[in-house]
Amino acid sequence: MMLSFLVKRSLDLLFVLFGVSVLVFLMIRLIPGDAVQIMLGANTEITPEGLAALREKLGLNKPIFVQYWDWLSAALRGDLGQSIWTGRPISEEILQRLPITLELTVLSLVIAIGLAIPVGVLTAYWRNSRAEYLIRLFSITGVTLPSFWLGTLLIFLVFKLAPGWQSLGYVPFSQDPWGHLSRLVLPVVTLSLPMLAGLSRVLRSSLLDVLNQDYIRTARSKGLSERVVLYKHALRNAMIPLVTVIGIQVGYLFGGAIVVEQVFAIPGMGRLILGAINERNYPLIQGAILLVTTAFVLINLLVDLIYAKLDPRVEYA
Repeated sequence: MMLSFLVKRSLDLLFVLFGVSVLVFLMIRLIPGDAVQIMLGANTEITPEGLAALREKLGLNKPIFVQYWDWLSAALRGDLGQSIWTGRPISEEILQRLPITLELTVLSLVIAIGLAIPVGVLTAYWRNSRAEYLIRLFSITGVTLPSFWLGTLLIFLVFKLAPGWQSLGYVPFSQDPWGHLSRLVLPVVTLSLPMLAGLSRVLRSSLLDVLNQDYIRTARSKGLSERVVLYKHALRNAMIPLVTVIGIQVGYLFGGAIVVEQVFAIPGMGRLILGAINERNYPLIQGAILLVTTAFVLINLLVDLIYAKLDPRVEYA
């Protein structure tokens, strides 16, 4: 049954990827006017011969169905084309920036989930207490704060309280381990805080609902301690909605990383995509968006599998 569930979800996601590939491909073709001229902007040194050469290089002189098939078949082989401005393979430029964004997002995700579970459990256990009200106030504040504003505020506070702290830019770990980690602290806090606040609120609501179920009252009537009831019997079922929200939040986490990388001057995928948009480097935008979407789809597939493991009834849906 699990195999059937996996095949069904994989086919659904393949259709999603196909639709995304069509939309990404049509981005340039649907732009009014000459797409090549738009890529080059106001560059007056480009001659009609140069425009024709670039159009031929990008394959824009072919029928649109041939263009799509050439691009899709090359992308399936791992060839995303070449950057207009640097001439380098797009896959190389992405692989150069991707580890930086992955490190930032994974650290933020681990910290957010690792703290959201105990915070959610404590707010459910301490319901209607002063401690719960304080934690809920923190959660609401974390959810409502925009990441760019929070990042700017943290930079200002660190500059005032610890002027010597290096909070901007990026240094490879192999070059300077302490400098690498110190520059990641504020971006990780900026990314993880809103997610931590949202996940803890979801877990609290789910736990309060589960703790009112009949099987929880039965476990308590058997003389089990509140800690055993909470962690052994209630938490697993309460985690089901949390896993769903995590899968959705991962996509927003990457979107937030794009903004945070700009705020903290981190040369990751976010700055790469924004730079490609400013330069009108459409082949690079196509490749980067396709890769990001593929990663998001695969993460959602993983979340579906975890969800099915926590709740076997999902396999029959």
